[in-house]
This record gives sequence, C-alpha cells and structure tokens, in this order.
Amino acid sequence: MAAMVSNGATGPGAADDILSQIHNALNIVHSPYSANQSRQEAQSFLESVKTQTGAPSHGFTLASVKSQEPIVRHYGLSLIEYAVNHKWAEYTENERQFLRNWILELSQGISVEDPTYLRIKIAQLWVEVAKRCWAAAWMDMDLILVSLWRVSAVHKEFVLQILEILSDEIFNGEDAAVAMREGVLSKACVEIFTPSAVLVESFPNRQVGPHVRCGDEGWISRVTQLITECLAQDLGRNNEVEACVLRALSVLNSVMPWAIPKAIHASDSRAVICRCLAVPYVPIQKAALEVLHSLYSRTTFTSDEFVELVLPMYSNEMVELCKQLFQWSTVNAQEIDDDKYQFSKKFSEMISCVGNYLDRKFASIPPDTNVQNFLELLIMVVESQSLVVSIPVLVTWTRLLSHRSLGPAAANTPLVLPLLELCSSRLIRYENLPEDTEDATFVLLMEDTDTVPERHAFLGNYRRYSCQVIENIVQLKLSDAFSYILNQAESAFQTLYDGQPPLNPANYSKNSMPVLRVDAHSTVVEAALKGYTKWRKNRTQSPEDEQTVTNIEAYFEEWCGRRLEMKVEDPLIRKRVLQLLVAFSTTALDTKPHFMLRVLEHILMTWPALQPEHKHYNDAIRDLQTESMVELQRLASKMPDHLLDVYEQLEAKVQEMIASGTLDEKRQIAYQSFLFIIIHRAAQIDPAVRLSRLAAFVEPIKNQWKDPSLKGALISYGGFCELIGLDKAQKYLANRRIHGISDWGSAELDAEGLALQSELEQRQAFLPLRSTKSFLTYSVEKLEKNSAPYQASCQLWQDAFPLILPELLKFLSYAHACHDPKNWTLLPEEMRSVVGRVLTDRFWQAGISEGSKDDFYARVLDKKNTLEGLASTIRGSVRFVRETCYAIIFCMSRLDMQFYGFLELPGPLANALFADMACLSAHQIINLLNLVRYLVDHCPVELQGHFLPPILATCFKEMDAKISMDWDKLGRQEAVQAAAEELTEEMKAESILRQLTYSAVIMVADFLDPSRAAPPTNVPSSKTQEALAETKYPSLRRFCLMNDNIAEPLLVFGSHAIRMHDGRCCGVVLRVFRSIIPEFREQQSGPKDGAAAGTVTRPDENFPIPEGTSSSIREFISSQVMQSAVSSLHDPYFVESQKELGALIAAILVYYNSLTPTPRNILLSLPGIKPQAVDQAIGQLLAGSGSSRTQRGVVLELLRDLKGVSISEMGRLSKSLGYGNGLDGGGGGGGAGAGAGKKSGRSKMAQEFMTTGEDGRGTGGVGGSGGGGADRKGSPNLEGVAGMFNEG
Repeated sequence: MAAMVSNGATGPGAADDILSQIHNALNIVHSPYSANQSRQEAQSFLESVKTQTGAPSHGFTLASVKSQEPIVRHYGLSLIEYAVNHKWAEYTENERQFLRNWILELSQGISVEDPTYLRIKIAQLWVEVAKRCWAAAWMDMDLILVSLWRVSAVHKEFVLQILEILSDEIFNGEDAAVAMREGVLSKACVEIFTPSAVLVESFPNRQVGPHVRCGDEGWISRVTQLITECLAQDLGRNNEVEACVLRALSVLNSVMPWAIPKAIHASDSRAVICRCLAVPYVPIQKAALEVLHSLYSRTTFTSDEFVELVLPMYSNEMVELCKQLFQWSTVNAQEIDDDKYQFSKKFSEMISCVGNYLDRKFASIPPDTNVQNFLELLIMVVESQSLVVSIPVLVTWTRLLSHRSLGPAAANTPLVLPLLELCSSRLIRYENLPEDTEDATFVLLMEDTDTVPERHAFLGNYRRYSCQVIENIVQLKLSDAFSYILNQAESAFQTLYDGQPPLNPANYSKNSMPVLRVDAHSTVVEAALKGYTKWRKNRTQSPEDEQTVTNIEAYFEEWCGRRLEMKVEDPLIRKRVLQLLVAFSTTALDTKPHFMLRVLEHILMTWPALQPEHKHYNDAIRDLQTESMVELQRLASKMPDHLLDVYEQLEAKVQEMIASGTLDEKRQIAYQSFLFIIIHRAAQIDPAVRLSRLAAFVEPIKNQWKDPSLKGALISYGGFCELIGLDKAQKYLANRRIHGISDWGSAELDAEGLALQSELEQRQAFLPLRSTKSFLTYSVEKLEKNSAPYQASCQLWQDAFPLILPELLKFLSYAHACHDPKNWTLLPEEMRSVVGRVLTDRFWQAGISEGSKDDFYARVLDKKNTLEGLASTIRGSVRFVRETCYAIIFCMSRLDMQFYGFLELPGPLANALFADMACLSAHQIINLLNLVRYLVDHCPVELQGHFLPPILATCFKEMDAKISMDWDKLGRQEAVQAAAEELTEEMKAESILRQLTYSAVIMVADFLDPSRAAPPTNVPSSKTQEALAETKYPSLRRFCLMNDNIAEPLLVFGSHAIRMHDGRCCGVVLRVFRSIIPEFREQQSGPKDGAAAGTVTRPDENFPIPEGTSSSIREFISSQVMQSAVSSLHDPYFVESQKELGALIAAILVYYNSLTPTPRNILLSLPGIKPQAVDQAIGQLLAGSGSSRTQRGVVLELLRDLKGVSISEMGRLSKSLGYGNGLDGGGGGGGAGAGAGKKSGRSKMAQEFMTTGEDGRGTGGVGGSGGGGADRKGSPNLEGVAGMFNEG
C-alpha cells in the first residue's frame, strides 16, 4: 500500500510538488490563451501522471478537497479511474481495498453543491470497482447503498445513478470486466433488485449463494415506493423532486427488460409508472413511456404474468388515458413540435407491443374482458397522419386480423371499414409525389427519412402491411369488402381527370395524379384478389359458399368487362389496367376461359403506335408494349389448357403478324414464345405431340448454332469483334481520336458514327443468343423436376446442348476479354486507356449522383447521338453478349444431367467465366458471382466431385485477387485529395465495391452454412433412398473443406476480408470462421460403415477431413486468420466489430491452443503483451465454464491496451495515451457522417421499418455494422442504363 500512496520520488515535498505540477498543467490545458505546444506538453504530462505508482493517491487528494476547482477534482477522479481500469490486476487485495475505500469516502461526501457530472463520475467509479470485486471480495455493497439511500435526497439520487449504471453494464454492456464475471454479477444483480418473497416463490429450489442483499424489499420496490412518494408532492414547485422521479424512472427503464415479472407486479411498478403518464409534466411522461415500452417489448410473459402486467392496459381507464395522451401528441406537419412527435412515435410502438399480446395471449384473456375500447385506440393511432407513427400499429392489425378467433370478432365491429379505407388510401406512391406537395402525410414522411432508398424501403414495408390488412379483411368480410373496393376503384376510373389537366403528350408525366390514383386502386384490388383466392381455397364447399363464389365472380366479370371497354389514352394507365385484367383472368376468373380470351384479344389487337416526337410519352408507350408481351406470356403460363383449345387460331394470327414484316426481333420472339409456352405447359396434350411441336420452335435455333459462318467467326477474338461490330467501333474511335476529347457528351456523332451506332444495335438480332435465352427460359421457368413439361424440356434440349455449349463458351470468353484493354488491338496503344471508360456502366446512386434519377435518365437519353451515346451502345453490345450467356448457362443448369453430365465441361467453363475476371468491373462481377451460386445450387450431388472443384477453386482465387486489388486501390485513393467530380466517382466506385464484397462473403457463407439444404440428387425420391443419398455424399460445407483446391483460396479470401474496411462484410466472415473452426480441432473418425441398425448418423460423419488438410487449415487459421483478426481489432475502423473479433480470437485459442503453439506465439509477438498475461488468459479460456461473452471478455481484456489503435501505430503509441479503453472511445470508426442525420433519433423498431430484407443473392440490403457513417452501413441502390438504347 505504501507504493500506491507514494509517487516514487524522494523527499517530503514530492507529493506536494506533483500536485502543484498537475494544477499548473490543468491551467495551461484549459486556458484559452495557452500556446499549442504548451498545451500539448501539459496534456502529455497529465497523461503520464496516470501511469505513476502514486497516481490513485494523488487522484483521491485532488477529488476529495471540496475547495478545488471542479476540473481539478474531475481530473483526480480520472486518475483513480485509470488505476481501476488498467492496473486492478496488478494490485494486492489490500491495495484494492484501499481504492474501494477511497471511492466509498468520496461517495459519502457528495453534496448538492457538487456539479452533477462529478457525482456521475463517482457513481461510475463505484460501478467500475463493483464489476471487479462485488459478490466476491466486496460483499456489503448493498448494505452500503441502503445506508446511503437513507442519508439525504442527493444521496438517493446518487444511489439511483449507481443502480442504473450497474444494471446497464451487467445486462447490456460489453465491458470485458463484466464479461469475465457475467454469471456472478447477473445473479447478484437479480438478488438485490428482487423482493426476497418473489425469489422464494419463483425459485423454491434455488441454491443459496453468497449473501449480497440488504433487507427483504429489493431495489425495484424501493425505487417504486420513492416514485409514489414523489408523486404525492407538488412536482411543479420542486425541481429536485421532478429530477428524482426522472432518475428513478431511468432505473426502472434499465431494469424492465430483465427483471422477474412477478417482482414488477409485487412492487406495483406498472401502476405507478402509469400514474406518471398522467402527471402534467412532459419529461416525466416521456420517461414513463420509455419504461412501459421496455416492459411490453418483452415477448415471453406467461399467462399469469400477462394477466398481472398486460391485461390492466386494456381497461377503460387506461385506454381513455392513452387516447388523451395520443391526441395531445398529435403534431402539425407544418410546425412540428419535436417533443410531442417523438412521444407519439414511442407511444405507437408501446401500444403496438401491448396490442400484440391480444394475439399472443388471446386464450388467457378472461371472457368478460372488453377490448373494444382498446381496438378503437389502435384505430386512432393507425390513422395518424405520420406513417412512421402509424406503421407499428398497422403491423399489429395484420396480426389481430389473422388470428383465428380475434379476427372474425374484430371484423364484426364498425372498426373494419375505417381500417379498410385507411389502408386503401395509403397505397398511393408517396415517393412519386412532387417535392412541393403539402399533404401532411407526405411532409412528415420527408421529415422522417434521410435518403431516397430509405424512403422507398419504408414505403415498401408500409404498402406490404397495408396489403396484408386488405387481404385479411377481404377473407373476413368478402362481399362487403369487395363492394367497397371495386366501387371506389370504379369511381376513380370515371373521374380520372376531374380537377386535372387533360392528357397532353407534349408535357407527359409518368407520375401524374391520374396515373398514381389508378396505380393505388389497382394495388388495392390486387391485394383483395389475393384475399379472395385464399378464401376460395379454404371455403367449406357449402351451398352458401358456392353461391357466393358464383355471385361474386359474376360481379368480377361484369366489373372487368367495363375496364375492357374503357377508353383511356395514357399508356401507363392502360398498362396498369392490363395487369389488373390479367390478374383477374388467372386468379378469380380462372374458370371462365371466355373472359380470358377477351383479355387476350385486347392484348393482341391493341398495340399503340410510337410517338418519337414526344420523348416521355413515347417511353410510356414502349413500357406498355413491353408489359403487353409479359402479360401475354403470363396468360400462357397460367392457363395453357384453355389456350390450347384455340391454339390453331392463335398460331395463324402470330404467323400472319410475323409475315407482315412489322415485328422487330424482340416482339417476334415474344409471340413465338407465347405459342411455345402453351404447348409446353398444357396438360391435355399427348407427350409425343408436345415434343414434336416444341421441336419446331427449337430446330431453327439449333440451325443458327450450326451455321458455319458463326463457327468461323468464333474461331478467334478478332472474328468475334467483326461479328458484333466491335472492329468497326475501334476504328471509328481511333479516327475520332477519342482519347483527346474530355467531354464525350458534347461531341456529336457524324453520319458515320450514327450509322455505326445503328449497325451495332442491329447486329444483336443476327446472333442466336436472344432466341436461345428466351426459349430456354420458358423451358425451365417455375417447373418441378417431376413434371411432364420439365421432362419434355430435358428431351427437347438434350441434342442441342452439345451444339450450343462450345460456341457459347467462346461468346462468353470473348465478351469478358473485351474488358482487357490490351485486346483492343485496333486502337493505338496510347488510346487504350479509354477502354475502361467506354465499357464502364453508368449509374444513378441515391445520395451520391447529382440530381434525381429522372434527371439522370434524361441526361443519358439526350446524349444518345454523341460519343457518350456511342460508348453506351458499344458497352451495351458487349453487355448483351455477356449477360445473355450468363442467362443461358443458368437455364441449362436447371436441366441437371443434360448440362452437368458433360465430362469435359468444368475446365472450359471455369476458364470462360474467370480467365478475364480481373478486367471486369465490380458491378459486372456481382452478376458473375450470382451465376456461380446458381451453378452450385443446381449441381446434382452425384456430380459435385467432378464439376465443382475447377469452378470454385478458380472462382475463389480470382475473386480474392480482384476484390483485394480494388480495396488496395481504394485505400490509396483515400490518401489523395480529390476534386469534387473525382470524389463523386470514387464514392460510386467504393459503394459498388462494398456491394461486390458483400456478394462474395455472402456466397462463401452460403456454401459453408451448416444448415444449408441438401443439394439436388438424381436418386429416386423415396425416403429410404434419400436417406441413403445423404450418407453417401457429404454436405457442400464438408465437401468444400475436404477439398484442398477449394478450401485454400476460400480461406485466403476470408482472411483478407477480415481486413477490408466494411464492417458488415467483416461480420459475416467472422461468423463463418467461428462456425468452421471446430471442424479442424482434432482428427476425425473414419466412415462408419458398420453403424448399428437404427443409429442416426450425421451425413458428414462418414466424410472426415483428411488429417493433412485439417492440419494445414488449422495452422492457417492459427496464423493468418489470427493475425488478420488481431490487426482489425487494433484498427480504429473496426471499433464496432470488436466483440466479434474478440470472439473469433477466443475460439481459435480454445480449439487450437492444445494442438499448435501458433496462436499463443502470435499473441506474444504483440507489443506490450506479457507471457504470464497470455498464459493466464488461455487458462481462463480453457477452464471450459465460460459463456461466449465471458470468453471474448477474456480476450478483449488481454488486448485492451491495443484495441482501436491502427496496426501501423502499435509499436509507437504509448499505452498512457488512453487507447486502452477501446470500447469507451479508443477510435470512432471511419466516416464523418457516423451517427448523423435523423437515424440517430430513431428507435430500433423504426430503423427496421426503414430497411429491406436481404435476399441472399448479393443485392445488398441495408444493415450491418462496422466503422463508418451512413455510407458504410449498406449497399447502394443502383440504377443502371442497360436497355435504354435498345441494348438488349
């Protein structure tokens, strides 16, 4: 102890001297007149004091003298804090006792005169000590707290502060000190907060642990009683009492997520909190609302707990209070009161949680309970002008209406019509309204959303839930609902232009109010149709139900007939009506072929002429034409047998239109595929007749692939360029000396350039790619493998694949080779730098690109006849070949053995896919990786060993090289100051690179997913044979890890991805590594051929990883992956990922430490890490009793002095600079925008409504963690320009 109280100097005045130096240094640091160098020197001195032996003694001396300046006392407390946080393990028990006593003495000495931040700092110090020794060396903490509680009002508030911090740190914090003692601390916390009677009742057989509590009542009861006493006083005249209530409510808010429900009920906390809602003081009301939200966000109440804690919220008294509160919180959209608005958002979430219990615990509601009043409250909230306030309760309504008993009961109340009206009215596309719209809902939406993608995601979620409500209401109130919905739609169609200017093609807008109204009503009708389809499927077949079906379908047909006769000129309205008519034809009216034929005739006979003089109107007509083809094929897919009856007439009509010569290639293929689908999907046709008729469609395609001129052209890359016109394009660009022109968009094309542009577009029609893709797509789309159409497809294409594949792979190889500038041999070498610019797709990206998406498209279209437009046409030709090849290969893979059965295919296919992968852009590689995932998904399990190794080994190797290279390039760019325009391009490139990286890591995670469904097999599908197949072939996860050629590049990529500055991707890879680490902990047993009958054998138990492979991978993970994890742990960018990084390091140590010394040696190589500390940490990890939280806590505690420090600075930065406490601010993660914007004020639920789910195909949903601001959080919403110039 003498060492702690000494400063290490000699002489009686040494302590006074150091205190004097501290005073001087603090004065320099805080003086506005100090020179920078002096301030830096003073700050360095103050930091160095923390590491001195006598620092805690100096800290106590400074903090305990009330006459000292607050900044001096605060610095004194920071000296004690450093000792507790950084040196606790070095102290003896006596020295720790000394520290604890100093903190207790400071706590007892607090007064009202002390600044609030000093009292909070002392409370934090109390908790820091408690985390390390409470319920062990310190057993009387609760007794001391109770004693302080009785001293004064300021001491009560101080105890409340300690209790709140203690609860938050133990149950929500990530401090390593807590993690290492998680079990002891959480048990002790529950002990002191819970009334002893509740503990005995809830856990009658519990083992009695260390006696840590004082008294029987527990802190939940004490705090609740304090609130009750405060509410009895005059809050308006006593600010101290109001502050005490707020602090007490904060404690309860911290406790509610984990407290024993019976303790909450026994303490009468719910009722007291509800009383706080009724007091006329907004801060208290908001705090009480937070507590109720925390309480009712819990989802695991038992029936008894529900009756005690939730059921009282349905009482008339509480509902009336809630109605008054919600009415008070309603805001004016033009003058938003932020306090009220935030209250209404949280109130809605709380009420939705309470409402969800009606569904969750309906059986526990007493029969005499009247919930009608509460349902009226839900209607009031869901009708809020703010969609953000409305949506939580909208979700609740989807649950209530879906409930077997509650739904019909609610449907028989007057509440259903207002709900149906609301959901119908809110299906308008708010995102397409003009920005100056004054509608209150729109104004509040713009206030609540930061970005366009966020707004689109939120509105997509709101529409989805609204449609679910409409579906549910239709199933419950069929006739009434449809009567309302169709009458409203009828009225809208008849009054489209009331109050609106008439249609004028010259100033056409695709987002006019008539278009938006028709779209909204059509969406309502489509949702209702889904509800009707479900009702019809589940009806009772009673005479009443059958009569209902007859009546309502007659009503449908009559209503649709009026739509067919409706005269509307707007192409987008016609498109939407057409979609609606086809939806009726293929669902509710699918038994009325005569109506379907009327719709078909409408599609075939109404083909509006283009009007090129009106660009926007012309685009809308093209949109209608495209949709007509889609709907035509939808009819063929859904109703082939009805169409088969009139097939000859249809065939004659199509042949007539083709013979007229007026159809372009796309439209001709669309009509032919329409006929193809009818024959292919019809059930009432002889298989031989089916095959012969289908062959007539495919034979011309086969002949195209046999064409000697095509084969000759594909012998060389030069021949390919001549085939698609790229040779002429190169010569033209060279003649125009395009490399000397900076603004391509201002350089108009001459006659030669315009002719070249037209030729490039026309040459696509002469290739066999589009027709092959179309007919292959319809041969496999949405088919079960045991269906007759699928079997017909296999027979139809089996002779064609050997003809197509060799030439197809050449097409693909050459299309990829186009992206390598050295292959542009017709361009002079000094001009080849423009190749990347020519072939780089242009995008509009929300938050990055200048202007709106429509502005972007307008700029692109305006530049069609310039060099920029020519470049777009060139890249469109290359993209058409590349992506059509991808689509054809995908369709081929759906036909199993017809594709995978080619023994020579894997090598050439891998070469075609990946040989020039490094030259492709990040966006283009995303599509390539999606194809790889499908190839793996579709591969029959029997052929995995032959087909997958060449594909996956090459893919992972090239993927790693490309992505790592692009991240290195990005890192170099970030170090260079860029101009504004260059910065925008760099931001776009970074955004797309993040999406590519996410696609890659998700693919890896998918392949190594232990719960992944078994791959397809050609073994007959009896259960016995399926079981045999499962034990005969390994899972894809085990297959990849067993194969050296696949595992090596896969794991190398994973180790690199840990270091890439994308927190979301890093998190995925860390979870993958933690999942596979146990696979290599020891040599596995061999195949269990002699397993006893009836024994369940896990498939992978028959496929041990070879010991050599296992040992190599184990060593790689112990070295390279370990180093990557440690490096990222020390990188400030990954501060938000430190938990996952610590867990990975812990897993490596736990599983591999006994098998290899490498993990320990890696830790010992780090600066400042002592061998005894490493061995102690490993010993704690191997004890085997710790949770994952405890294990990562051990690692983070070991490496705490290096966390958040860049790897390049590890050896140079002193520990005394305060980087040790990485979780508290040892680095903030890159990105200036972190935490900015409206997102920072959102609840977790509100943020979830602002995001879309990830589809797992690399589309890059929003979410993730890791350093960086909003731009780091998710992948971009990309809008390419493919197809804008008829580019395929």
